[in-house]
Amino acid sequence: MTLIPKARPMIRRLSVSLAAVLAGCAVGPNYQAPRLALTPGFQAPTPSAKPGSQPVRLDAWWTGFGDPELTRIMGRIAQENLDLAEARARLIEARAGARSAGAALLPAIDASGSAGPVDQSLDGPIGTIGRHLPGFERDTGDYALGLGARWEIDLFGGLRRGREAALAGAAASAADLEAAKVAVEADAGDAYVQVRAYQARIALARQEAEVETDLVALLSQRLSQGVTPELQLHLAEAALEGVKASLPTLNTGLEAALNRLDVLMGAQPGTYRAELTLSGAIPEPPGFGGDPKPGELLRRRPDVIAAEARLRASSAEIGSAVAEYYPKISLSGLIGQDSLSPSELFHGDAQTGQILAGLRWRLFDFGRIDAEVLAARGKAALALAAYRLSVLKAVEEVENALTGLSDDRARAASLELEIKALTTARRQAEAAYEGGVDSLIEVRDADRDLLSASDQLIQAKAGAARAAVASFRALGGGWTR
Repeated sequence: MTLIPKARPMIRRLSVSLAAVLAGCAVGPNYQAPRLALTPGFQAPTPSAKPGSQPVRLDAWWTGFGDPELTRIMGRIAQENLDLAEARARLIEARAGARSAGAALLPAIDASGSAGPVDQSLDGPIGTIGRHLPGFERDTGDYALGLGARWEIDLFGGLRRGREAALAGAAASAADLEAAKVAVEADAGDAYVQVRAYQARIALARQEAEVETDLVALLSQRLSQGVTPELQLHLAEAALEGVKASLPTLNTGLEAALNRLDVLMGAQPGTYRAELTLSGAIPEPPGFGGDPKPGELLRRRPDVIAAEARLRASSAEIGSAVAEYYPKISLSGLIGQDSLSPSELFHGDAQTGQILAGLRWRLFDFGRIDAEVLAARGKAALALAAYRLSVLKAVEEVENALTGLSDDRARAASLELEIKALTTARRQAEAAYEGGVDSLIEVRDADRDLLSASDQLIQAKAGAARAAVASFRALGGGWTR
């Protein structure tokens, strides 16, 4: 006998459904973590801790800078930051969704009750027949109490897959909270370093302006005496104005960094500015404890953890979609009392009850379930690509940060040697001036060179500190697992 073509999908679904019931398993793929081939170590060098010093704790990396003000800022951020408050609220919402998905596996019981007068229509079906019967009363009452229960039997695991997806979503939200914590703490550390760097550069620029002012005055005097070309005076005046022009830019950067810190601490810009009015040293970055490995990022970086949790959720959602191929079986029941008189509500004759079994099966839907399964698989493929990309970006961020830290430290070391040589040259120029060999112009030129190199050193030290903050952030520092 040849089957009707349209009946073949139904027969196939019936056979697959029966096999799934007998197996007692949840439909859809079981999650398997993807395998990623990562190198044993990073390409960039990892700075080691100084001899005799304790390795920095990755979950509290800012303590390694040895700056009490930075530690105080981090404490305020943990309590007041609004990005973290938003992430905590999302986590509460996700966990509530997971609880709801878990509750869907259990029966639901409802209590109901009603009481009130009933005015029966005489023209309705009941009234038309009943008004001719002896003892018929049009005005009566209806009093009822009852308990109802309903339960969808999860034969094919669709609800279980839904709960699995919801739990994975909640885990992703928890990791998002930690990722937000890592991000805002790193932003605060970076902003704090910028504050100290701008303060140091502003102080240095003011010293340089004083040097240029003295040089302009000296050249003006010598020009009036006819011993200095006018060109030298104009060049000195241009240099002075250039230094003055740099001050507003530096001040703008300082104000922006101070405002950023206040917002990160959950306060209006200007709230904590007084605490940072006095200039402080740029915090020196600590060394790293141990030798970090790329593979550690998979369990250390919260954004990578969140990406894998979303991949797990999307895998479970495939099962939820596949479960729509199979029938939904539910049970419902009702037990209670129903009477026309409140005095007879609890008599045995007023008892009522009902038990029902329900069946819902999407047999013919013109490919809607196929489309839903295909969309779920596409979402899973998207989540897998996002997870792999998050790992690669994490490794990239670590490599870039460690390279920047190494290069800025090397640059700072060279600049310190340059400043040492320029300091010696400045002393020699001053000695020559006092001995009548050189003029004061050579002394001021030496001052200018020394201050310029000092400004570069400040930027290099700040760059190293910011690169260290970026390294700790890239390695997943700032939270405890």
